[in-house]
Amino acid sequence: MLLAFDTATPLVTVALHDGERVVVEHSSEQPMKHGEHLAPLIARAMEDAGVVRQDLTAIAVGVGPGPFTGLRVGIVTARTLGFVLEIPVYGVCSLDAVALEVVGTGAASGSFLVATDARRKEVYLASYDADARRLEGPVVTRPAEVATTAQVAGAGPALYPDAFPHAIAPDRPSAAWIASGVVGELVDLLDPEPLYLRRPDAVAGAPRKPVS
Repeated sequence: MLLAFDTATPLVTVALHDGERVVVEHSSEQPMKHGEHLAPLIARAMEDAGVVRQDLTAIAVGVGPGPFTGLRVGIVTARTLGFVLEIPVYGVCSLDAVALEVVGTGAASGSFLVATDARRKEVYLASYDADARRLEGPVVTRPAEVATTAQVAGAGPALYPDAFPHAIAPDRPSAAWIASGVVGELVDLLDPEPLYLRRPDAVAGAPRKPVS
């Protein structure tokens, strides 16, 4: 049983895959509550699927790109569970999960882009071919600098419609598609390390000068 989750966007998503299909998926309803919602959503998904921790054989976690705090919650949780249960932990680029759903649901015709919110009036951007293979990116950039009439999935089109007028679904990663991508070997498996693309907002201050 594979447990998958993603905390790279404001909403948490959790899913379980039994090797043949996704058996359950849950998402948080309130944004920016990663620390409060992830563990209860995992517990709820496992209860709904009728499994216990010992039934888990692997964990897949979205590694971003995304905000520092959200990614840290998901990746630390994945690493901790993997260590305690002695099972492998796989990282998946969250934009790749969006791309996989685009192709899996037939939302795009041909190549397309995925653009998600990077805050600071910027987006995380990657390009994909018709089979969800990543061609370029991810990068962090200003929407005006990459404005396009191409098909664009993710939260970017809703936030910056002038730059991305041709929106397609979905608008955020799904743990179900992360799980399906890992089981079906449809995505690149990464180390469970956060893909920030920029320095975290909180940085250590300069060392204090000694008092003479």
